[in-house]
Amino acid sequence: MYKYAALFALALTASSMSLQAAEVTMGGKPVSLLGKLPQLGQVAPSFRVVDDKFQAVSLSDFKGKTVLISAVPSLDTGVCALQTKRFNTEVANFDPSSVVMLSISEDLPFAQKRFCKVENVESIKVLSDSVWRDFGEKYGLIIKDMGILARSIFIIDPQGKLQYVELVPEIGHHPDYDKALAALTEISKQS
Repeated sequence: MYKYAALFALALTASSMSLQAAEVTMGGKPVSLLGKLPQLGQVAPSFRVVDDKFQAVSLSDFKGKTVLISAVPSLDTGVCALQTKRFNTEVANFDPSSVVMLSISEDLPFAQKRFCKVENVESIKVLSDSVWRDFGEKYGLIIKDMGILARSIFIIDPQGKLQYVELVPEIGHHPDYDKALAALTEISKQS
């Protein structure tokens, strides 16, 4: 089974990661994340989010596909907008019958819909965690006292197992697009 190395550039050891919330920085200052990051190789936690019409969407809706999840703090910021647009462009390089890309933020669906229209984002599925915060809680990404998600990438294989995780150590930095896309290519070929 394919196991891609996780990119945890944190001050936590692998054994302590499952026991406590991860910490990242925002503007160089540490922020705490609520919950625990899921571990590689485990079944990815199920979650419920909503689309631009407030219709519930869950991870099980993509059963049998390789799923890349791009989590961002807010689409209305520079790095988040670029990250979402980058994956929106890259999704064309993958077979839609076997690969899906999601962008998840705490932005309200109205704001996400406006962003997608203005920025011509039509290929990646942009989803909101603002209703239940289910994704953020189950993936350990909610920034304490801010209510936004930490920047991260997750890739889930067609069997529902988490095969790639990148928690970006500084919220204002980009994820490693090349590594995530290489991992997505490799994982999707093995399905």
